[in-house]
Parts: sequence; C-alpha cells; structure tokens
Amino acid sequence: MLMTQTKGTSIHQEKHFTASDLVKDIVIGMSDGLTVPFALAAGLSGAVASNNIIITAGIAEVVAGSIAMGLGGYLAGKTELEHYQSELKREYYEADNMPEKEIQEVKDIFADFGMSERLQTEIAGQLSKDKDKWVNFMMRFELGMEKPDPRRATRSAMNIGLSYVVGGLVPLIGYFITQTPKHGLVLSSVMTILFLFVFGYGKTKLTGIKPFEGALKTVITGALAAGAAFLIARLIS
Repeated sequence: MLMTQTKGTSIHQEKHFTASDLVKDIVIGMSDGLTVPFALAAGLSGAVASNNIIITAGIAEVVAGSIAMGLGGYLAGKTELEHYQSELKREYYEADNMPEKEIQEVKDIFADFGMSERLQTEIAGQLSKDKDKWVNFMMRFELGMEKPDPRRATRSAMNIGLSYVVGGLVPLIGYFITQTPKHGLVLSSVMTILFLFVFGYGKTKLTGIKPFEGALKTVITGALAAGAAFLIARLIS
C-alpha cells in the first residue's frame, strides 16, 4: 500500500493486491478440490446404496487428484525456471556477440517512454557497462520475465496438493456422519455450497472484484458440476 501527501491535502492511499504464489496455489488446489470430489460423490449418490462406497471412492479420488494436481504444479514451476534459464543464456550470448543490436533494443525500450535520443544513448551506454545488470534489464523489460524462485516448483506442488485435499474432504464429511447416500448428499451439498461461497467470497475480495458476485459464480460452478454428475449417474443406473 502506497501513501502520498501534499501540503493542504489529505493522505492518499493506493491499495493494490498482487496475489502471492501461495494464494494462487491455494486457489488452484481448493477450487478443483471442492468441485471434483463433490461432483463424484453426488454422481455416486444417484447410483449406489452405501455411504461406504462413496467414501472409499471419494478418498481415492482426493488422493489421486492431489497427487496429479501437485505434480502439475511442480512441472509448471520447473518449466518456468527452465524457460527463464534458457532465455537468460540467450541474452548473455546476444550481449557478447551482438552488443550493437542489444544496445539498440535498450534505446527502443526507453524511446517508448518518450525519452529523447540523447537520454536513450546515455542510459544504454551506462547500462551496457555492467553485463549482468544489462542482461537482467533485458530479461525484465524486453521479455517481461522475472527470475523464478528455484524452490517454487516444490512449494507449489505441496501447496496445491494440500489445498486439494482440504477442499476435497469437505464434500465427503456429510457421508461420514449419515447413514444413507440420500442424507449424505443433502448434508454434503449444504456444506460444500457454504464452503464454496465463503471460498469464492474471500478469493474475489482479495483481487478487488465484487466479492458477492464472485462467490455466487463459484457456487454456481460447483453446483452445476455436481448436478450434471448426479443426473448422468441416475440416467445410467
């Protein structure tokens, strides 16, 4: 949050939210964790007569889903790091072998900011004296790439996987404490919808979007997925 003040005026506060990697991972894992097991349990409720079957299938899906989602997060993090390193190597090569071209690219970047030819030449010349800073500048402002955290892949896998487990267990709680799939479905639906609403509200509030609208969209998405699975299971059975 930035605060600025001028004489005779009130303090101006600039509020910006940049979602951290942790928040992004939780949103990815929790969203799928709530929706997929909920749809599976609802679908099975229309096809089987035992809560034990639904619980067993639900837990198996949560375990498999958390591993798959975590692995996906890990691979995405590794790919991002490898891509950055590949482009970094290319920029160092170009700085060594095509310095005039790279200097012109620096000048072009500052030209887009409306700087004069003299300033463009001066800044590019000063920047090119330090190869590391020069290359890092090009990575950020030419390619729009920030250096990834080397530990990001592992952390992302854990964050997404655990979030999926937490979200995936919510729809199954109703089946643990009821005797029939019908009653389990009712309780599971109430709990999951409430959790989806709270989750959707918090997620959209952080990003500055209308929280109530975001919560409704999250609930509708989960309800449609579960409803479709339930109807398909009933038609098949």
